[in-house]
Amino acid sequence: MQKRALGNTGIQISEIAFGGVEIGLPYGIGVKSEADMLTEADAIKLLHNALDCGINFFDTARLYGESERIMGNAFYGRRQEVVLATKCRHLRDPEGKIPSYAGLNELVRASLRESLQALGTDYIDLYMVHYADQNLLANEDLLRVFTKLREEGTVRAIGVSVYKTEETRRAIQCKEWNAIQLPFNLMDQSQGTYFTDAAREGIGLIVRSVLMRGMLSDRMSKLHPALKDVEAHLGKYRSLLRAGFTHLPQLATKFALAHPEVSAVLVGIDKQDYLEDALDAVNGVYMDEDLLKEAQALAYPDPAFLNLTEWDKKGWL
Repeated sequence: MQKRALGNTGIQISEIAFGGVEIGLPYGIGVKSEADMLTEADAIKLLHNALDCGINFFDTARLYGESERIMGNAFYGRRQEVVLATKCRHLRDPEGKIPSYAGLNELVRASLRESLQALGTDYIDLYMVHYADQNLLANEDLLRVFTKLREEGTVRAIGVSVYKTEETRRAIQCKEWNAIQLPFNLMDQSQGTYFTDAAREGIGLIVRSVLMRGMLSDRMSKLHPALKDVEAHLGKYRSLLRAGFTHLPQLATKFALAHPEVSAVLVGIDKQDYLEDALDAVNGVYMDEDLLKEAQALAYPDPAFLNLTEWDKKGWL
């Protein structure tokens, strides 16, 4: 397992980040309840296997159910071997308003205390705003709260999780955030517009949704009729499978890692097979220039439609 720099933080992270949402709550295609999830003992075994295989970067959040607590139990006595990233609770009040500085400070610090307790640690390597939309990114009070935590040393680095390209642009322009977690994959490559800008500012990029909740994998079943064009487009990527690329998850992961600005690819892992698939993709060989250009040319023509949150709300997943 090779490591890459998390921007200019001085933190070295594995190219694969273990995504912790699936071990904490029901999430993903075909996962409807806790009955479809790993037991805690099996989740801990999987986390240990990942660490022993060279993955040192683990991503979780206060809102990922039992994920933080399970990671805390798994890494008891091994804290120095892991880089932990977590995210605070959502920051708006019930009316959707952003609290004042005092309210934000109390909310963020309370969420951080909960995370520290659940993870069994006294510091977080990367602490993030869970979803930083345009209004949150423009809020100077929020930035003050997070930069203060970094100054105090409770968190080593601060970052934001975003969805839209304009949010990425604003986060980069701020010049204070150390890392940005963003969606990027074979289908939706729109965030790639800002990769060079982020690298120039020393900002680490953590790519999520690389498998689009399993759609860019061999476990995809028949999609909802409303997604028939998406399903047809997904089939085109199999034309890229050639010598050195044996299956779609490997291709999708190598595509993201072929971009040198990317610090790590976040992969949701809740089965040993998925761990092995992720490890199989990080042998230091990615894509040659010709194959990368072919993959870039196969981006979905309407990336704005690729909104998995909206698909969830509409019952398409």
